[in-house]
Amino acid sequence: MWLASVPHRHRPLPPVPTILTARPNPKLFYHSLPKPASFRFGLRHRLNRYKASAAKKQVPELGIRKPGQLVSVSTYQSVQNNHIDRSSNYVSAADGEKFRPQEEKNGEGLDLGWLPAFPHVLIASMSNFLFGYHIGVMNGPIVSIARELGFEGNSILEGLVVSIFIVGAFIGSICCGSIVDKLGCRRTFQIDTIPLILGALISAQAHSLDEVLLGRFLVGLGIGVNTVLVPIYISEIAPTKYRGSLGTLCQIGTCLGIISSLFLGIPSETDPHWWRTMLYIASVPGFVLALGMQYAVDSPRWLCKVGRLSNAKEVIKNVWGASEVEKAIEEFQAVIKNDGSDLESSWLELLEEPNSRVACLGGALFVLQQFAGINGVLYFSSLTFQDVGITSSALASLLIGVTNFAGALCALYLIDKQGRQKLLIGSYLGMALSMFLVVYAISFPLDEELGHNLSILGTVMYIFTFAIGAGPVTGLIIPELSSNRSRGKIIGFSFSAHWVCNFLVGLFFLDLVEKFGVAPVYGTFGGVSLLAAIFSTYFIVETKGRSLEEIEMSLSSDFIARDKK
Repeated sequence: MWLASVPHRHRPLPPVPTILTARPNPKLFYHSLPKPASFRFGLRHRLNRYKASAAKKQVPELGIRKPGQLVSVSTYQSVQNNHIDRSSNYVSAADGEKFRPQEEKNGEGLDLGWLPAFPHVLIASMSNFLFGYHIGVMNGPIVSIARELGFEGNSILEGLVVSIFIVGAFIGSICCGSIVDKLGCRRTFQIDTIPLILGALISAQAHSLDEVLLGRFLVGLGIGVNTVLVPIYISEIAPTKYRGSLGTLCQIGTCLGIISSLFLGIPSETDPHWWRTMLYIASVPGFVLALGMQYAVDSPRWLCKVGRLSNAKEVIKNVWGASEVEKAIEEFQAVIKNDGSDLESSWLELLEEPNSRVACLGGALFVLQQFAGINGVLYFSSLTFQDVGITSSALASLLIGVTNFAGALCALYLIDKQGRQKLLIGSYLGMALSMFLVVYAISFPLDEELGHNLSILGTVMYIFTFAIGAGPVTGLIIPELSSNRSRGKIIGFSFSAHWVCNFLVGLFFLDLVEKFGVAPVYGTFGGVSLLAAIFSTYFIVETKGRSLEEIEMSLSSDFIARDKK
């Protein structure tokens, strides 16, 4: 996903244009939560004739080339006396008829199994729209803000206005896991709109630097919570077959937010007070998110965990289909039984297998993503476009935003067809090739026009290939690999690593360019991209087509098997 960059200390770096029982658990707060009014579609029952059923053939074992092999979920469930029969090619629908799974149906009907979950995912993606909007909202107006509030020309203070956002985001990422464990995703979304709305309003009416800093910190705090919360929510409510495509809506929401802020920022070039209007507008999506979540569903996995079994069944029936209820509940039971009776996780559990392995994997993915140079390339792209006559920074940012959006649309189509691992490998290889192309254009004597055109081509290729894999897949695969018990804390840890690396890249990028030049720095980005492709080849587990419970129990059984050896 697109992530904000930190300014250089001398010159501000513009922001860049994751045993079940029905008895309630008294340790978790849920009694006061009202039953949400869920979205319903009148065509749901008609769609059941076209939807894929719960049963499917036994899927192959999850493959990981190093280290070791993961055993299949059926093996683990048999050991736990919770085996689920998946051998039948037919399943019974609610009316007693039998239908073949969708993949065996020679293309009959429309594949609309994603539709019941779509409005809930769309509302959650409003958080990413806010994320993107706040990334771009300071891109142009920072000069007007500095002039009006009296710190114009002070690059340190201008940089602080931008970077305080990341400090808040880091804290929000760390805190999110504990909050969502207790309150669930839906209520956490609504509470999180408070700092988002207040931060935007405080910034909009600010008459001093302190007020702007407070507003930006509150916004960062809310964004940090959302970056962790949205991947959790989408991964837990999306049907398995469409989890990747629906998860890519995060990236699309971020792109649309950035593009919207750039369009709305055009009047700021002539109106020195327009930045206040832009920040007032930033509060509107927060109200929409808070209201929309009142009608969205909560995660059926969380409902099951806190003992609200009937609510979980209703959500599964409405969002996944009636034929999925029993199978899903049985899988939830197997996972919760394995987790033990104490359903509250602690940070110390991240030191235990398999949580430590997944947390290290998530942190490594974000470290590689950030040190592959996405923020630096996006910053320097405006200078590259100036070399070919595009002097408007807003227009250059808009072209980059459109390229990123196009890549996200491709990811939407490919992620559930090609799988996460292939997209990651292909994305990082494309990013490496793009960086080496720019280095070639800069380092070797070429016709000036040809060199500039190659630099533009390499930059656009880099953004496009990033948006296809490294952007959306990184935030999606971590919740897929995480255990139900510790998912919030694992993702929180991973995103905190992301924010730290984001800060470091933004802080030192210009210094490195001034000291070593653009070509060596871009060559380093290309080298890190190659390293990320190799890492993805050997250490990423393919999760396409597997339920979260299947993935979790396969990982758990792998470590159980190792312990027995």
